[in-house]
Order: sequence, then structure tokens, then C-alpha cells
Amino acid sequence: MLQSTATFINAVGGVNGDNPTEITRSDIDDVIRTLVVANAKRISNVVEGEDKFGTGPVRQAYFGMCHANMIPQLEAVDGFISVAQYPSQMNILSAEWGSVSNIRFLVSSIGSTTATSSGLGADVYNMFVTGQEAYACIDLDGASANFIYRPLGYGDDPLLQRQSCGFKFASAERILKFGIVKFLVIDLEFLFEDNRGQAEQYARAA
Repeated sequence: MLQSTATFINAVGGVNGDNPTEITRSDIDDVIRTLVVANAKRISNVVEGEDKFGTGPVRQAYFGMCHANMIPQLEAVDGFISVAQYPSQMNILSAEWGSVSNIRFLVSSIGSTTATSSGLGADVYNMFVTGQEAYACIDLDGASANFIYRPLGYGDDPLLQRQSCGFKFASAERILKFGIVKFLVIDLEFLFEDNRGQAEQYARAA
């Protein structure tokens, strides 16, 4: 839903010669600026600084959702703070990897990608950055999730050889405020071969 309707911004601050480029601090700053101009409310509160070695405060932030293969690029961005460096470990989401400026990043092995769609034919990775109440899931009357189990012998199974289970549900999603969800398109092709292996390892573990 987000990929098909959100306003997209190509990463252009990198040096790989493609369009889009790898993600950089300037790309992140551009997304933050557009969200602030659109009066998007931040989702998470400030994590105040404390007198703990190796930590730093975390700003009020929007959420950026992306593929786990993006981890090496995120960690290379100027100003990246790992979740391990947050002064407090309270209210950290399980998918959270770190933050840059006013964006906290959530990664997943099923994050959005688009095959061979850069200017040079490389795969690109899509990051969705949202403010509060940017989109919603709509409950449908009479269409809640149903888990369906059929035991051995059900139906045409006189020898008790088959059983099955599954689920079905209806779902409707909607972007509520188009101005406060941005779709940042990123090329991963700048990574060296050894970093590619690291990215794949992260994706399998996520």
C-alpha cells in the first residue's frame, strides 16, 4: 500500500554514479525537512542523554522502515547511533536498528525492494518514512481473522491420511495524510563484495 501510493524521493547524495544513489546524511535531511514542512508529528519521544560512556541522546523521531540489507548503509551514514548506544533501552522496538537525526530505523528481511529499477539496472531498496497517523488499517465488520483446522478423516479421507489448517481474513489499509509519508528510493550497489555478504547475513538473521 505504501509503495504504490506514497510520494517517492530518490536518494541523490551518494557517489556510486547511479540514480538513485546509496543513502547519505543529506538524503535523510531532505526527507526530514519535507516532513517537518508538512507539519508531520514525530512518532517517538526524546531519549534524554545520561552520564553513560559511549551513549548519546536520541531526538524525537519519525520511523523509517526498510529492508535488512540496508543495515551496512545505515551504519555508514554520518551521525548514526546504534540502539546499543541509546542512553535508555526502554521503549525500543524489536525491529529497531538505530537512528540518524530525527529518524529511527526499523529493519526487516521482508522489507520492500524493486528489482533492476535503477538507472543502471540495479535493484533498489525502498524506505518508508512516516509521521504520526500517516496511514491506518481499517477493521471490516464480519471479516476478522479465522483459523480453520480440519482433522484426519475430514471430507473424502476414509483412510485418515490428510489433515489441514489455514487462516483467512480481509484487510483494508489507507493512507490518511499523504503529505506525511515519504518513500525514499535507495541503490545498494555501492557496497563492496565483503559488505554484501555481511548484508545477506543480517537479512537471514532478521
